[in-house]
Amino acid sequence: MRRSTIFYSLILISVMGLCLAFDTPRTGDLKFRNPALSIEERVNDLVSKLTLEEKVGQMLNAAPAVERLGIPAYNWWNESLHGIARTPFKVTVYPQAIAMAATFDTNSMHRMAEYTADEGRAVYNESVKAGHRGIYLGLTYWTPNINIFRDPRWGRGQETYGEDPYLTANIGASFVRGLQGTDPVYLKAAACAKHYAVHSGPESSRHEFNAEATDYDLWDTYLPAFHKLVVDTKVAGVMCAYNAFKGQPCCGSDLLLNNILRNKWKFTGYLTSDCGGIDDFYQKHKTHASAEDAAADAVLHGTDIECGNVTYKSLLGAVQHGKISEKQLDISLKRLFTIRFRLGMFDPPAKNKYAKIGAEMLETPEHKAHALKMAHQSIVLLKNQNNVLPLSKHLKKVAVIGPNADNPISVLGNYNGTPSEISTPYKAIKAKLGNNAEVYYDQGISYTSESYTRNIDLGELGTINGQKGFKAEYWQNGTLNGQPAVTRQETAINYIWRDGTFVVGQVSQKNFSARWSTNYVAASNDDISFELTGNKPYKLIIDNEERTLSGEPDGFGPKTYTLKAKKGQSYQVVIEYRQTEGRATFSFKSGVAIKADVNAIAQSVKDADAIIFVGGISPQLEGEEMRVNEKGFNGGDRTSIELPKVQTDLLKALQSTGKPVVFVMMTGSAIAVPWEAENVPAIVNAWYGGQSAGTALADVLFGDYNPAGRLPVTFYRSDKDLPPFEDYTMKNRTYRYFTGKPLYAFGHGLSYSKFNYGSLQIPATAAHGKNVLVKVKVTNTSKIDGEEVTQLYITHQGLKTRVPIRALKGFQRNLVKAGATKEISFVLKPQDLLITAQDGEQKFMPGTITISVGGSQPTQVSASTRQTISKSVLLR
Repeated sequence: MRRSTIFYSLILISVMGLCLAFDTPRTGDLKFRNPALSIEERVNDLVSKLTLEEKVGQMLNAAPAVERLGIPAYNWWNESLHGIARTPFKVTVYPQAIAMAATFDTNSMHRMAEYTADEGRAVYNESVKAGHRGIYLGLTYWTPNINIFRDPRWGRGQETYGEDPYLTANIGASFVRGLQGTDPVYLKAAACAKHYAVHSGPESSRHEFNAEATDYDLWDTYLPAFHKLVVDTKVAGVMCAYNAFKGQPCCGSDLLLNNILRNKWKFTGYLTSDCGGIDDFYQKHKTHASAEDAAADAVLHGTDIECGNVTYKSLLGAVQHGKISEKQLDISLKRLFTIRFRLGMFDPPAKNKYAKIGAEMLETPEHKAHALKMAHQSIVLLKNQNNVLPLSKHLKKVAVIGPNADNPISVLGNYNGTPSEISTPYKAIKAKLGNNAEVYYDQGISYTSESYTRNIDLGELGTINGQKGFKAEYWQNGTLNGQPAVTRQETAINYIWRDGTFVVGQVSQKNFSARWSTNYVAASNDDISFELTGNKPYKLIIDNEERTLSGEPDGFGPKTYTLKAKKGQSYQVVIEYRQTEGRATFSFKSGVAIKADVNAIAQSVKDADAIIFVGGISPQLEGEEMRVNEKGFNGGDRTSIELPKVQTDLLKALQSTGKPVVFVMMTGSAIAVPWEAENVPAIVNAWYGGQSAGTALADVLFGDYNPAGRLPVTFYRSDKDLPPFEDYTMKNRTYRYFTGKPLYAFGHGLSYSKFNYGSLQIPATAAHGKNVLVKVKVTNTSKIDGEEVTQLYITHQGLKTRVPIRALKGFQRNLVKAGATKEISFVLKPQDLLITAQDGEQKFMPGTITISVGGSQPTQVSASTRQTISKSVLLR
């Protein structure tokens, strides 16, 4: 062979290799590989070439490769709730979903979703180049969660956009549009609306729970956001819920799936189960006799993908036994491959602009700046008596106290990624004040008790070979035998290793082992706790003796051991870890057991010029199906919405010092704080604010940012305000139907500026089927520039049928300069004026409505900060 021929052959082989890395053509005679054909033609051709066994495999979330056709493996399961989640890459983490809803800013949400899709494309493209196709690396994101946060006890409410259907629909639509992009051919990423549709706890019974709701509540509350995303926004995917609705599992519901989603709404995208949800058909709900019956029925109801990879494997038998036809599987497969083609997975990278996005798009300055912006925007100033806030930057001593004051876990929320840097309140306040003030920190208490564990920095725990931290050794085997492949010093042990990734250097995450060693010298006689969390075998060895760990029985953790240390004594601490298959996680931390005294804490800070208590709750207490053994919490949910008593006790002690006290709440849900609302001069709700949470909070507390966030949920006064958790009717729930007096209402939020409303322009009558133009003027009467969230509510007057007390139908967030006036316009569309009849039908009802416009609900006006004005309109 001539040298030139060899040269060009090598070039051709290299190009083909690059094409394979990006899922592009490798077999020229396959019709589905031809990008000149329509997606429909290509999908039909591909599906026609699959065997029955291959078809079943492609309906699992971990779809295997079909090597004979050059179809690579693909895992459908990925998350991007508030930034790319659970990835081995460092990514930008935005505020938790409930916090982003508190911004009342669809433009910020859209931009955040665009940036998230950029980072998701970067993760996918870099992973494919490296040959990694495992979980949390794909482009199908099972987000957003647009369930209605009907009850503050639900632990996953933090993942939602709040309690209002209109706010949820509009924030959710902005997210979907930003994530999916505007290309006429390709999806930038594929969003998925979940959990369809009547789903919001309890977590402990979600696998067997049967939700009951009236037709009115279904269409008035639970479905509007899904309708918006499916019909108007063209979301690529939908996830059905675990629970049953009206006796049928949601992933096999005649009403929800066949009648509404596929027939009425004409949804053509893909439908996935929640993870393990099809197993529940026959194992929990007991509505189906076997795995075959469950799998067949789910597919017949349009559930195309099973997350869980178990029950759908029985589809092979279901077809062979005549329970479902192979052609029915083809319907699902065509939907699934249509999404993959729309994501450009079978086209040359040159045709798809999104295929060019690389690692340079991870954690860009623009992305990090936007994470800070949204953290700023999300903060809600609940109370500011006598203008305690903003605090002066010239204070000499500031005390920062509380379980969330320096907790990086809380600021990240759940369903989160990992950023390169995390800002906590204590660190941010210390950075802001610099050397001008003493910033004193003390965790003080735990969330629910005076007893807690003060974490020890692993870099300070011990030394080995003259260096602080741990000697870390990694082997490319599961036995810890032979020469380590990598040896290095580490000061933190907190890892998530995903399929196809490297642990360190060239050590693959599959079939590896690790050992961490240090020498600890006890500084006191305090008990030292060691906590290990992981999903594979691990050991704690102290002084050559393996110690018995206590904790969860399933081996996942956390597991703990308490060492009764003696001051001055040295202990050799060794942790061993083995991983032989699949993905893996492992973390290790240590701490000293503390029993606090709230009065002693108060005495220690009585000389401070200001006291900032950062409390609330944490994603360590509320979330998805969690094991939590703390009073007031169960299974990820809350059994009480009241602030844990120990925090109120500490706040009372701090208040008794006579120094200004600021209470900062971190939370993903509403907390009842009646004593604090009455007695603490300043209260700030900071949610779980993402990677820049601390910086944003410090900016608000010291006047470098003027807060304007609004509550997307009602803050009730006590547990007594709540109906039973399992009751899915909306009677006396959310601001739309609650007849009591809330502590802080939906839409509430203060500012350092003052705003007045005037010149409300609304037509006296509104004709059926016509838009209604509403204009209002907002004046900033203060000397401080500020953003104002203007809200529009509608109240139907005198109707005998059931309607909301009032309903949000418009909102805008605008900057209004000091002393300036801005005219705000809203357009009410015909559907905004409809009511929901008892049978669920949307109807126009002639009569009188009241339109109210202001900075809050019309009955929740603070005269010192803003007003709401209203006018009546005759509908005819």
